[in-house]
Amino acid sequence: MTEYKLLIGGKLVAGEMTMDVINPATEEVLATCPRASPAQLDDAVAAANAAFKGWAKTPLEERRACVMKLADAIDANAADLARLLTQEQGKPLAESSAEMAYTAAFLRYLAGLELTNKIIEDNDNRRVEQRRKPLGVVGLIIPWNFPVLIVAFKLPSALLAGNTVIIKPAPTTPLTTLRLGELCADIFPAGVVNIVTDQNDLGSHMTAHPGIAKISFTGSTETGKKVMAGAASTIKRITLELGGNDAAIVMGDVDPKVVAPGIFGCATMNAGQVCLAIKRVYAHDSIYDELCSELGKLADSAVVDDGLKQGAQIGPLQNKMQYEKVKTFLADAHANGTIVAGGQVEDRPGYFIRPTIVRDITDGTKLVDEEQFGPILPIIRFTDVEDAMERANSSPWGLGGSVWSNDRDKAYELACEMESGTVWINKHLDFGPNIPFGGAKQSGIGVEFAEEGLHEFTQLQVINEAR
Repeated sequence: MTEYKLLIGGKLVAGEMTMDVINPATEEVLATCPRASPAQLDDAVAAANAAFKGWAKTPLEERRACVMKLADAIDANAADLARLLTQEQGKPLAESSAEMAYTAAFLRYLAGLELTNKIIEDNDNRRVEQRRKPLGVVGLIIPWNFPVLIVAFKLPSALLAGNTVIIKPAPTTPLTTLRLGELCADIFPAGVVNIVTDQNDLGSHMTAHPGIAKISFTGSTETGKKVMAGAASTIKRITLELGGNDAAIVMGDVDPKVVAPGIFGCATMNAGQVCLAIKRVYAHDSIYDELCSELGKLADSAVVDDGLKQGAQIGPLQNKMQYEKVKTFLADAHANGTIVAGGQVEDRPGYFIRPTIVRDITDGTKLVDEEQFGPILPIIRFTDVEDAMERANSSPWGLGGSVWSNDRDKAYELACEMESGTVWINKHLDFGPNIPFGGAKQSGIGVEFAEEGLHEFTQLQVINEAR
């Protein structure tokens, strides 16, 4: 059986405990992996702090080169990593392979950014310089939907800025991250990158730990509130990328046959387990019936299967807890809407739910008002677009949204009205490392990606000198 180890202080070590990892396509134990104790977390924090001063003084180009080497190592091991990711996460192998490619691309782009000092003023009276300094030890708390890619959202910026890190993957998807730890052990100085696993019991220790200067967390809004509360005890810096209930507003001037594939794909990628996925569609009355029909055809034809099988388009839900949660949304769909396609779980081992399209449903229902994080899409009818926008904006979340229309000026006008961190026009889920990403309202605090995201891992310092 393959052996997995934690990475603490440059050494691959066993956990003081172990835990089983379940393959969501079979419900069978995929592997037994280490589980860190609070004492081992403390060891990782101590190792990261011991490495911090040396890493912060390491020339920027050397730090950059290390991150670039990690990208090369991921490329060299991409096939094995992708297969393991599919086995522990559930997504089809094609999506896992894409995740590896995007991971390497994010590492390279973000590691290529510059950290330069800025002269604000320089005259006969004074010289004022703005500098960016590292914070110290940064805790990266990673969710289970993109357990490798989201590491690459955070790690390169944290390291390029001169911080050391502790990565904590989700307990249901730790294996591929532990494999990354083996690659990191050969690339980074001891203590610069540490990886610990848990059973959702070390998060509170990390957020309140006096030896950790910042937490970068991606996950649910409810857990984000706990991270924020825990970080308050030490006034810890935080970046929170939280839940979303992204609305797509589809105007009456579009061809449903043209837009349906894009909407369906952006709602069901990774079995709908994407924070920025389309979670609800507001469709104009004039194209409502046809759009529901086209989306239903796509759902009926989708291949739902084990992600390792050839042709699988949609895999299982990642874990049993999420599977049971999504089934409550399925029940709500049956109770408060009309099922166009899907509507049932697969009669087989694994956490499979067929993609489901729901019409004749409206705001005030569980499926529309809450984030389902699964392959169930409600389609809400509207006649007045301003009313639709008001309902879309009534959500406490504001991560992303989209407007679909052939009238570019009107679409832009509506996009500006949408209360979300990112708004797309005639597309959804289009993002990249060069585009700042952050949520509005209860969808998060702070920014990831691009220069703005890099600055989140720094302390602004101003040097004001008399002349």
